[in-house]
Amino acid sequence: MTDLYTPTQRTTATRNRNRMHYERETAHAILDEAYDCAVGFVVDGEPRVLPNLHVRVGDTLYLHGSTGGRLGLAARGNGVPVCVTVTLLDGLVFGRSQFHHSANYRSVVALGVARPVTSEDEKRTVLTALVDKVGSGRAADSRPPTRQELAQTTVLALPLAEVSVRARSGGVMDDPADLDLPHWAGVLPLRTVAGPPLPEPGTAAPLPAYLPGHPSEWQTPVVLEGRHVRLEPLVPAHAEGLFEALDDEEVWRHIPTPRPRNPEEMAEDIAGVLRGQWLGGRAGWAQIDPASGAVIGMTTYHDIDPGYRSLGIGHTLVGRKWWRTGVNTEAKLMLLERAFDVLGAERVFWYTDIRNERSQQAIARLGATRDGLIRRQRPRPDGTWRDTVLFAMTADEWPAAARRLRDRLVAG
Repeated sequence: MTDLYTPTQRTTATRNRNRMHYERETAHAILDEAYDCAVGFVVDGEPRVLPNLHVRVGDTLYLHGSTGGRLGLAARGNGVPVCVTVTLLDGLVFGRSQFHHSANYRSVVALGVARPVTSEDEKRTVLTALVDKVGSGRAADSRPPTRQELAQTTVLALPLAEVSVRARSGGVMDDPADLDLPHWAGVLPLRTVAGPPLPEPGTAAPLPAYLPGHPSEWQTPVVLEGRHVRLEPLVPAHAEGLFEALDDEEVWRHIPTPRPRNPEEMAEDIAGVLRGQWLGGRAGWAQIDPASGAVIGMTTYHDIDPGYRSLGIGHTLVGRKWWRTGVNTEAKLMLLERAFDVLGAERVFWYTDIRNERSQQAIARLGATRDGLIRRQRPRPDGTWRDTVLFAMTADEWPAAARRLRDRLVAG
């Protein structure tokens, strides 16, 4: 038997009663999916409606605020009568007539008296649930509130007793007389989509798994330790060191993106890599000198395709001080080991400018084969069009290439 809320005079529809529902499970699902709500209450005889964050724990809805805010002040003592609404907009409905334009949506209205939470344990439990709502596991991955912060925070509890759900789904409800009109009719679906996470400057931690769109193992850089170089996940905090190491026109001569002119522009270059990582096409590493800890360069996986088990290695820059050392060979060896031996890649490839003979020779020395030429593949920063040479290495070719690279590092 379905568990229902009991309709009251305030939650009974006066029109379109077929859109009104009282299923507890449906109401809970809408409240849990939505991150924000609108809270209506009365202050000095006048209505106020404020946006708010909420979390449901059992059959209680908790609201978050400040002790000095209007809602917190109004709730002091015995609580405050509120009307809380949550709406999820699922689509816009285009009718042939203006009258029959509408929207598909799911909404909840909850009425009652919201009481202040005074127990420190209950308040901590609610705030933990609220933080975990934005990312499962986030509460354990962040500092809990201090007693002073708790004292500055208002948490209000609203028992979910007087609740109704209103929803619309489906298509256009045009009048029969309008069906032959020459106007487009239909539904434009809408959904909330998270954009790429933007790390705060100075953040050294990698992208956590609880963020929406967290990359798979193929798109997740890990620390790779070598004798000549250490590869660690690229983060915005590397910007200043990278700019210092790569501030050389010759380093950027054949790179298809403009040379950064300051650490801020270098940070933008890193942000581009991180955006691509979130979208599933990139994974970036900073190259570090193991002896000094200095940042000496960067490199990436790009055009990652786990389905076809292939990826590219590129956007590789190393400070000129470290050219013709073991850094590039060892970095490529570690990236290839991860690609073929850990991820199970069938193919690894490289793109390079046809003008960049030094890069072509270095890629060939890795054991890659020149597969062809992509003509006018992309514009260069100077506006000319670049012909791109394509190199590749397959899983069958990898064992012999690995032996040669390891022998070269031992000999060098």
